[in-house]
Amino acid sequence: MRVKCVICDTIETIPDDLPDAKRLRNRPIHTYLCKTCHDRISMRTSERLASGKFKLYQAKKEDDEF
Repeated sequence: MRVKCVICDTIETIPDDLPDAKRLRNRPIHTYLCKTCHDRISMRTSERLASGKFKLYQAKKEDDEF
């Protein structure tokens, strides 16, 4: 399957039997990031988290008593 990175517009080929390929086929709203863009975004996010000026808001989980 040929896929295109949404950030850098590089075209890559991934095997058809991967879960990512199936996800992209069945739900076109999902996007693909190449390995370099994914690594760069995760590195920058971890740098921002370490700086203390960036908060990553996560959904609060409610505890059920039962």
